[in-house]
Amino acid sequence: MESSVVGAGSMERQRSMTERGVTPSSSGRTAVWRVGLLLLAIALGFLLGAVAPAAWVFSSGREGVYEDVSQLPAMPVAVVFGAGLTIDGKPSLMLADRVDAAVELYKAGKVRRLLMTGDNSSAGYNEVAAMKQRAVSQGVPSEMVNLDYAGFRTYDSCYRARAVFGVEQAILVTQRYHLPRALYLARSFGIEAVGWVAGRDYYPEQEYYDLREFAALAATWYEANITRPQPRYLGEPVDLETQNGA
Repeated sequence: MESSVVGAGSMERQRSMTERGVTPSSSGRTAVWRVGLLLLAIALGFLLGAVAPAAWVFSSGREGVYEDVSQLPAMPVAVVFGAGLTIDGKPSLMLADRVDAAVELYKAGKVRRLLMTGDNSSAGYNEVAAMKQRAVSQGVPSEMVNLDYAGFRTYDSCYRARAVFGVEQAILVTQRYHLPRALYLARSFGIEAVGWVAGRDYYPEQEYYDLREFAALAATWYEANITRPQPRYLGEPVDLETQNGA
């Protein structure tokens, strides 16, 4: 008797759902649609929150990139970005190419000074000293190579170039994949900047660098336009002309 009552109740609920146009299969389809809409909303949020800012920085920063030194406008200083050291303290392959490209600019008369900006977070790790040593070994006068020891990341390097070293015009020296972000940041801090392509387009683990760069492009838009944080170290102003006693 009890099972009959239960069965009758279940049938009654099914009839009620059918009368309202709801069936078990339609309920399942509705759930699937809801999940689909949620995933679409997440995708659109990612598009607007990450892809769009990254694309804006990339497209804005692509202007003013040069590969032909004869076409490159002369500027007072070249800003050369750090890119790691080998285990024996020498510039990495990528960094060596950046320094060599900057030396080329100096010898071509396109810049008067080189501002090496990189990581000197410990006594045993000094990117900028290694960069200067390589440039001087290729004929650049020591007094014409300035050092920014607190260029821990591209944002800090560009911020400090303007706020600490007073750079108003510069040629930024780095690889092609990195130039759009560097140029966007430098210009956002009020530096009239162009870019000089260093080295090659492909290095070992380039896929990793490209993926990291995409994330950095998106973060750059937010930092340059919304949060505007100060660099890890700011410090007192430094005169490029007198830093080395020249």
